[in-house]
Amino acid sequence: MKPKKILISQPKPASDKSPYYDIAKKYGVDIVFRPFIKVESVSAKEFRQQKVSVLDYTAVVFTSRHAIDHFFHLCEELRVTIPETMKYFCVTESIALYIQKYVQYRKRKVFFGATGKMEDLLPSMIKHKTEKYLVPMSDVHNDEVKNLLDKAKLQHTEVVMYRTVSNDFTPEEKFDYDMLIFFSPVGVAALQKNFPGFKQGDIAIGCFGPATAKAARDAGLRLDVEAPTNAAPSMTGALELYLKDLK
Repeated sequence: MKPKKILISQPKPASDKSPYYDIAKKYGVDIVFRPFIKVESVSAKEFRQQKVSVLDYTAVVFTSRHAIDHFFHLCEELRVTIPETMKYFCVTESIALYIQKYVQYRKRKVFFGATGKMEDLLPSMIKHKTEKYLVPMSDVHNDEVKNLLDKAKLQHTEVVMYRTVSNDFTPEEKFDYDMLIFFSPVGVAALQKNFPGFKQGDIAIGCFGPATAKAARDAGLRLDVEAPTNAAPSMTGALELYLKDLK
């Protein structure tokens, strides 16, 4: 059965040129952007319990825009004034440019990698090996960054500044979707939290990434669409192939 209303569990795209809009028009489906999860700052009390002082560090490493938002939000809440001498190391140029939302962008104190991988940012950090690096992290993270910086013998501290939580549905919200698309295991967990008696029935489910797919299967859900694959490296590509086969 071809779905008529599809829930994409991500924020609405900033651009009208998103491939999702092309798919909606081409296949006559209603696509709704409604995140199952949201990111929030840890409290000032929780931050203090980690016994980390921002002003003990001379550089900050940002792996996402979320990290930037919550770093500066917490600094404001803690009434910490960031010195002009603070350096910022970002995994991509777009993340580096986002810093302008909070501080004046100066190339001499903002550095970025080209690929989005920490390995690509590392040479710039090693050139500034005397810096003391602070790395804002989510509550759910692995030790990949820590291990890389340890190996490079850089002074660094990882600190939890934000967390991913369920973006709960209100009683007034309709849940009348024919298809649900998830991008993280936390999203799948949020579905179970919001709808503990959820019965999939004819509702199609798509997942991006092996960890998300595993979480869905572990939850007893049937997967109709998976990405990335050789035929469809993106979720939009996989969705289009699915809808095309149903025509």
